[in-house]
Amino acid sequence: MSTAKPTPLTIVDWGLLPYREAHLRQLEALESRLAGSIADTVFLVEHPHVYTYGRAAKPSSSMPSQLRGVECVAVERGGDVTYHGPGQLVAYPVVDVRALTGDLHRFLYWLEEVIITTIEHWGIYGVHHPTYTGVWVGERKIASIGVAVRKWISYHGIALNVSTDLSYFSGVDPCGLPAEVMTSMEMITGKAIAVDAVKEIYVDALRRVSPCKSE
Repeated sequence: MSTAKPTPLTIVDWGLLPYREAHLRQLEALESRLAGSIADTVFLVEHPHVYTYGRAAKPSSSMPSQLRGVECVAVERGGDVTYHGPGQLVAYPVVDVRALTGDLHRFLYWLEEVIITTIEHWGIYGVHHPTYTGVWVGERKIASIGVAVRKWISYHGIALNVSTDLSYFSGVDPCGLPAEVMTSMEMITGKAIAVDAVKEIYVDALRRVSPCKSE
């Protein structure tokens, strides 16, 4: 990855928004991007408590909708079950993957690299995992990634645990992993960190970390 050339992206901040409403907005944005009526856009959001099931979710998975009365939504992204909630920065890039990186593998690597660059601002050193998607700090996972792609346009995206109540991961296997593997920026630093502060650094990283495009 290079930071030499800024990446042109439109950034839209939805603030706090229920998951189902954000999902509908994503699908509308996807159709607009497919039609060429909007440019590559990254939507930032924070959700009230919700569990989502990806395409890899198995019938034997835990039923998180029965935990604490939290809503459960089946979606088109890859991956298994995960949790979204307050204190978590979620970003949905609705972008042309082929034009941006050339292939999906490099796109996922770029999404991870942007997160790694973001959390480094707080002295947290994340890495790419050789087996799993997402960003890891030691043996703990601080950010999850699950995307869907239609005709090379991406939707769904990333979830970075800032001050997330990690107890909500208990009772499920987030992305097929033990709940105990999840961590957050506040847990690692021992300091209060605002999601809005992380948004600012994340947007800067989005524009500075240039995707490495395949030939």
